[in-house]
Amino acid sequence: MSDRWVSVTDVAEHLGISRDTIYRWIETKGLPAYRVGRHWKLKLADVDRWVRQGGANEAASVLRGSED
Repeated sequence: MSDRWVSVTDVAEHLGISRDTIYRWIETKGLPAYRVGRHWKLKLADVDRWVRQGGANEAASVLRGSED
């Protein structure tokens, strides 16, 4: 049960960010997620690894760069 599949809402709560950000990261930055029917499912271990490897930082730098 420790490595169960979770929803976008669960991941957003886990990271303290919006669901829209999670969807954007899936589509543009390669956040590891798997589509099951109409729903996206993720593993928290994969998400945490992606964040630690800088995936979220890269997304933030792209957004900051577009404001300049």
